[in-house]
Amino acid sequence: MEGPPRNRTAPPATDDLHWCHEAVQGVSRTFALTIDVLDDPMSSYICVGYLLCRVADTVEDAGHIPADEQAALLRTYDEVLDPTSPTRIDAFLERVEPWLPPEDERDEDWRVVAEAERVLRAFERQPEPVRAAITPPVRELVTGMALFVDRYADEGGLRIQSREELEEYCHYAAGTVGQLITNLLCRDPEGVSPRTRERLYGTAESFGLLLQLVNISKDVYDDYREENNVYLPAAWLGERGVAQERVVAEENVEDSASVVERTATHAESFLDDAQTYLESVPETDGNRLAAWAIPYLLAVGTLRELTERPEDAVTGAGVKISRPEVSAIVSTMLSGAGRAELSDLRETITREPFHQAQV
Repeated sequence: MEGPPRNRTAPPATDDLHWCHEAVQGVSRTFALTIDVLDDPMSSYICVGYLLCRVADTVEDAGHIPADEQAALLRTYDEVLDPTSPTRIDAFLERVEPWLPPEDERDEDWRVVAEAERVLRAFERQPEPVRAAITPPVRELVTGMALFVDRYADEGGLRIQSREELEEYCHYAAGTVGQLITNLLCRDPEGVSPRTRERLYGTAESFGLLLQLVNISKDVYDDYREENNVYLPAAWLGERGVAQERVVAEENVEDSASVVERTATHAESFLDDAQTYLESVPETDGNRLAAWAIPYLLAVGTLRELTERPEDAVTGAGVKISRPEVSAIVSTMLSGAGRAELSDLRETITREPFHQAQV
């Protein structure tokens, strides 16, 4: 599995890390905002850890790659991340190269995949305790994605069957990211009290599942049309007489929308634990409450919109909160809103767009 060495000199460590900070701006506006709000060193730890996950996520979502090759790519990538394995990043890059879009047609996600060596170099230059905190959850994410690709290899895309399987998928896709964040926050055994550590690890999964379920609820149309994935459980759709292959069909808009609303309601069941997580996060090593409270509150607003217009998630109209509301939430958190204000902010945003409530 070892690839031949590359005959070039690696750029300085600061160049790779700077590249990672620039790259994250193009792959996720929400995570880019989080990273921008964090201070160093946490900003860089989260940036590099997120990009390691994003490489796997892009491969898993690639509809033009056959399922067996997707799974093989993900397992090769996992071997690269395994500190006990001799497999180097060259092996992954050589295997993925035939599937890369032409250079002038690559979006930011595929640019990160093509430059995965830079991400890995930036990661390897982090302190050993940071690498030890990041590696296990990233590897669990990668192997979980390979498991799901294998499971639905004959379908040409993912077809979630039940609530239990939906939560299993969300665990691999996002619960692991919550674990990654928590590992970084708790890596100093003397920096976090046992009680706080217990609360963080007890609610980290819910924080990740909330955000992932909101994305799944609002992106039904794009997930099916662009990636051939259906995350709305077949069991729930079946109760409404909708086949997964017809989830975005015009005649099924009303019934599919009811399942979107049901999925959003399920996401809401994780709000309390997610808020407990936020109320527990320590602000050390450049960590800031605002960095994680902003995506949480944006999720609250998106759930409000999903409840009001679930049909937009299956017609392509799109479900998202307005830029003025995003700006108002960001501004409020950056201006000093703290843990004590989270409940009131959540209640207000659940009721109406936040920027209108401020008028």
